[in-house]
Amino acid sequence: MVTLNKLGLLITWLLLACSKTSSTAPGNTTGPVPAVKDSVQYGTPYAQVPDAPDAVIYQVNIHAFSSTHDFKGVQSRLDSIRALGVNVLYLMPVYPVGTVKSVNSPYCVKDYTGVNAEFGTLADLRTLVQEAHNRGMAVLFDWVANHTAWDNAWTANKSWYQQDAAGNIISPVNTGWNDVAALNYGNADMRSAMIKAMKYWVYNANIDGYRCDAADFVPAGFWKQAIDSLRAIRTHKLLLFAEGTRTDHFLSGFQLKYAMGFYYNLVNNIYAKNGSVQSIDSVNTVEYNLAGTDSRAVRYISNHDVDNSDGTPLDLLGGKQGSLAAFAAAAFTTSVPMIYNGQEKGCPVKLNFFNNSTVIDWTLNADMTAEYKRIIALHNSNEALRRGAYTSYSDQDVCAFTRVLNNQKVLVLVNLRNKAVSYTLPAALANSSWKNAFDGTAITIQSQVALQPYGYLVLQNP
Repeated sequence: MVTLNKLGLLITWLLLACSKTSSTAPGNTTGPVPAVKDSVQYGTPYAQVPDAPDAVIYQVNIHAFSSTHDFKGVQSRLDSIRALGVNVLYLMPVYPVGTVKSVNSPYCVKDYTGVNAEFGTLADLRTLVQEAHNRGMAVLFDWVANHTAWDNAWTANKSWYQQDAAGNIISPVNTGWNDVAALNYGNADMRSAMIKAMKYWVYNANIDGYRCDAADFVPAGFWKQAIDSLRAIRTHKLLLFAEGTRTDHFLSGFQLKYAMGFYYNLVNNIYAKNGSVQSIDSVNTVEYNLAGTDSRAVRYISNHDVDNSDGTPLDLLGGKQGSLAAFAAAAFTTSVPMIYNGQEKGCPVKLNFFNNSTVIDWTLNADMTAEYKRIIALHNSNEALRRGAYTSYSDQDVCAFTRVLNNQKVLVLVNLRNKAVSYTLPAALANSSWKNAFDGTAITIQSQVALQPYGYLVLQNP
């Protein structure tokens, strides 16, 4: 979407989340939209889409990903992405961008069922999806449901859009996104067209779901209708991921939603103000309100919006080691981890997603890439870290918790300070024997554990 001060946007979204209006209520939906007549499936539906708790997501900014700025440039590095331990590839919008009032944002969609020629052809896009599948990765497209470009053909249907008192189509209210026109979810024909367009890509590019942009701005009733319609495609297992904070997203059928509270608390409170690490406990409670057993908050230390507006993880989270500690906390708490392209290389510059002015330097920081692989490999190999019951033992400086599943028990200690700390273990964990989850060495802990600046330790029962 168009860049806005993200803290202000978060406040707007939280206000929307607390709204009692019918526009965000999960009821009052119409039934699923049937498949487009004579829909023909391109390719073979991918059979290895992970369950939501087992997902590891990698976000691709096509503009900045390669020197060719296209689908083929992404395809050329699929092996490297998979080698991180990633099993879900999330592509930023692939659709044609509008030109009227445009700032060239990929979230200014001119045609929901078209391909941006700057990135390649439909054949190129299909090949990218298939090659990701061949390497064990599901593919999510970015879906922009709140608004369209001013020159989208839909604008011929004026009733499909929100209007002012004079009957003029308007931009989304109180956002500053003047390059886009706000859709009207009171119009059943528009809703049906939107859902048919979402189904189009499942059939025509064989994708595995959507990351849904600005989901808090779209009524819950629509999301329920859309997700029910998508799930009616019985040949596909789909992942649906909401960029939003509303508690009703899980009720609407999303398995995943953004952990914005986790990110902003980490950056603006814990790192910027030396705030208490125990604040993560409160965030965790809020983000899992109304969550089902397999629902997950997606935790990240960067994405295209915050990278562009706030800075890189190196800028905001204590350099290389500080950002790795932050990622360990994000990956091992009750979450699905998400990586923004270049993060694993310690990319030191903001990556533009409006144009081709920046490109990731893939030769940087091999040591950081190795550590990302080590963290994700542990997340992937240890089921307790993905599904285990979570108990916090955090103090002012250390994110400390256990994850327990059946006979598996894991103890995670992450020092989120740029200083050495001595963590005092609670009585329930003191004087106990473990093994280092990373290398298998035996460890006996007494009443305290010394942690280096931004150090982290993961222990599992022997």
